[in-house]
Amino acid sequence: MKILYPFLSIFVLIIVVFIGVHQADLHFLFGIIIPYVSILVFLIGMVLRVGYWASSPVPFRIPTTAGQGKTLPWIKQDKLESPSTLPQVLGRMALEILLFRSLFRNTKAELSESKLAYGSNKWLWLGGLAFHWTMLIIIVRHYRLFLEPVPGMIHLIESLDGFFEITLPTFYVTDALILICVSFLLLRRLLVPQIRYISLAADYFPLFLIFSIVISGILMRYVLKTDVVKIKMLIGGLLSFQFQVPEGIGTMFYVHLFLVCVLGIYFPFSKLVHMGGVFLSPTRNLANNNREKRHINPWNPKVKIRSYPEYESEFREKMIDAEIPLEEEKNE
Repeated sequence: MKILYPFLSIFVLIIVVFIGVHQADLHFLFGIIIPYVSILVFLIGMVLRVGYWASSPVPFRIPTTAGQGKTLPWIKQDKLESPSTLPQVLGRMALEILLFRSLFRNTKAELSESKLAYGSNKWLWLGGLAFHWTMLIIIVRHYRLFLEPVPGMIHLIESLDGFFEITLPTFYVTDALILICVSFLLLRRLLVPQIRYISLAADYFPLFLIFSIVISGILMRYVLKTDVVKIKMLIGGLLSFQFQVPEGIGTMFYVHLFLVCVLGIYFPFSKLVHMGGVFLSPTRNLANNNREKRHINPWNPKVKIRSYPEYESEFREKMIDAEIPLEEEKNE
């Protein structure tokens, strides 16, 4: 059920768009209203989620360390695994964000001849890294639909992405890579028993959703040949708040757009929001400098302090009954 329900949910969403656009002529709803709702929900949701994380107390410095910390001068420090200064922390964060360094170091455990054996898990690192970088390139490429004139940097990215030039329209390498990466991540959850056992419906839904977005985008570009000029007119109208939907845009575009909008609405409330959370992770963005700098918790509540004479004055009678010597009598 945890696999079937997400799959059926995506199927129902696609059918709703086909009926709404092709039969009920709801172009304005799917082309104007839903994109605006998606953008608002995404922005508000991300601000609230990141704001909540940023305001959460971090009473202790808890950076994850896997190397030698800063200590005696003659002991070599591992500056990336146990950073003690801001530049070292920034270097560690850059490797984490750009190259998924923690995932590269990840291992997998398997039972081999009744013994627990640990091995490399580089395929997961490679698949995750390729997926995220490919997704970024595709998003940047799509900016040509939002900008006029199109910046030269986007033209450069497009030319590098389509350097094969084996089809008309130009075949983009990232289109094939993202399909392979999403298929790998999905099949990994479906075929590996241990991963399938711990996976929830919330893990399958975004994979099915992204897979559907990729398929609809590929169909639009290479099979159904959607009118790009009219799409740019629609997007230009959205950016300039001119609520007009050009005629002749194919139904597949509305399917693609609606699925993207669903992803935008779902994003802030799902595990996908780790995109923003990685910058606020105290296990990554804090320096391991507890030995040389005292960390005072700014969230500590203010405690009313009283002196011992005040304490003795308050409990004087009880201390006498318990035959506890009083400092006041000793001084006298």
